[in-house]
Amino acid sequence: MLNLSASIAFHARQTPERPAVIYHDRHIGYGEFYIRIQRMAALLHAHGIGPGDVVALFMKNSPAFLDIAYAASYLGAVFLPVNYRLAAAEADYILSDAQARLLFVDAEFTDIAALDIATVVLDAAAQADSRILCAAHLLTPEPCVRQEQDLVRLMYTSGTTSRPKGVMHTYGNIHWKCIDHVIALGLTREERLLIVGPLYHVGAFDLPGIAVLALGGLFCIHRDFDAERALASIERYKLTAAWMAPVMVSRILSFESAANFDVSSFRWVIAGGEKTPESRIRDFTRVFKAGRFIDAYGMTETCSGDTLMEPGCEFKKIGSTGRATPHVELCIMDEAGAGLPSNTHGEICMRGPKVTRGYWNAPEKTAECFFGDWLRSGDVGYLDEDGFLFLTDRVKDMIVTGAENVASSEVEAVLYKLPQVMEAAVIGAPDERWGERIVAVVVLQPQASLTFEELVEHCARHLARFKIPKELRLIDALPRNPSGKVLKRTLRQTGSPRPLSE
Repeated sequence: MLNLSASIAFHARQTPERPAVIYHDRHIGYGEFYIRIQRMAALLHAHGIGPGDVVALFMKNSPAFLDIAYAASYLGAVFLPVNYRLAAAEADYILSDAQARLLFVDAEFTDIAALDIATVVLDAAAQADSRILCAAHLLTPEPCVRQEQDLVRLMYTSGTTSRPKGVMHTYGNIHWKCIDHVIALGLTREERLLIVGPLYHVGAFDLPGIAVLALGGLFCIHRDFDAERALASIERYKLTAAWMAPVMVSRILSFESAANFDVSSFRWVIAGGEKTPESRIRDFTRVFKAGRFIDAYGMTETCSGDTLMEPGCEFKKIGSTGRATPHVELCIMDEAGAGLPSNTHGEICMRGPKVTRGYWNAPEKTAECFFGDWLRSGDVGYLDEDGFLFLTDRVKDMIVTGAENVASSEVEAVLYKLPQVMEAAVIGAPDERWGERIVAVVVLQPQASLTFEELVEHCARHLARFKIPKELRLIDALPRNPSGKVLKRTLRQTGSPRPLSE
């Protein structure tokens, strides 16, 4: 095995004019794409980057994002996409923990560029064509040979603690992920993928992104999501598929002129990870008459896409996220790690070659997340008699809002910094737009008061915007079990008689 750029080099030789990327209506052929990767590899090499070094990207979607990620792999380095919504302090922790050697950052994120790490800043021109950054006289090194066990990427995910964990992705993980998605989705080189989700996310990059480029397909990259622009691109470029966060699908379906676009080329969208209402699937098929809504389940720890809903089962198995892809084993386990029978609720566990081997420099956290070779998802669900997975709850107190994972404990730690707060719990509440919204449930100190505006102002100093609660509920006492643990399920079910909303 060479590296991720090997398939790009193949298509560059075979069909150099074949479009690999469309960005702002400009087509980039595979020949040009590979030249960009080589030029960027030369720049990385000039910065001292070599095998095993971590190269971080704090960037929105652009062709340069792909150039850098593939160039890092070309050199045997490890690329680290960082959520550009994070505050500077949060990004600083990730870059420090990962021991990143070099950071690429979009010009609009100047506060991140100020961090204590060697940094390359990209303006709009460089985002569109990274060769602007690369001096022509730099020598292009030879591509590095990588093995299945070598790391290709680090991705930090919020866990049940206040500190994010670095998920290690190997070449073997990526290889088997691609094979599974090619088989399960029937991918070919004719796939024309709409990229509207952020490329730092496994959904946009991996489901089924990398596999599409490996086959010689197309990425149509949008820097930010806009429903009208997404529909226009599907029509203009005859795009065939996409991964979208549920909120994106909702915005497209609610766009008043959606029916005016020719979307007959569009075959499917993957937009799962939550309990999709039947009405959304029916609305989708009314707008995309030739398309299929695919519910799915996956994790950063597995490169995403562990289960996919199969054709014809969307309504028969409504509420399910589908069945396991070919090289993923699913098992529902009890607290001791023993397997449970069909239709019995327990923790969703997975194993297979696309499952991470663990967390970066965190052997204790790694051990906690495995039953032997079974990855513990932290989610509760069951498998029916046909092997379809149904999600029912979370073991981890994780909130999924707009496709972003937010650890409730991280937000709670910030709430406890407020002197007015005696007790606090953070939960997710169903939200039509975001999937879930973050709700702060607070018990105040005697004689204290707290407004929603004060809460937001305080949280904004410590948290990324998407982690700030959208609702404040004041109650007299938190419900607890006999051992003192807060009963968050009770909070989700009962709500509060005194809500203060945004």
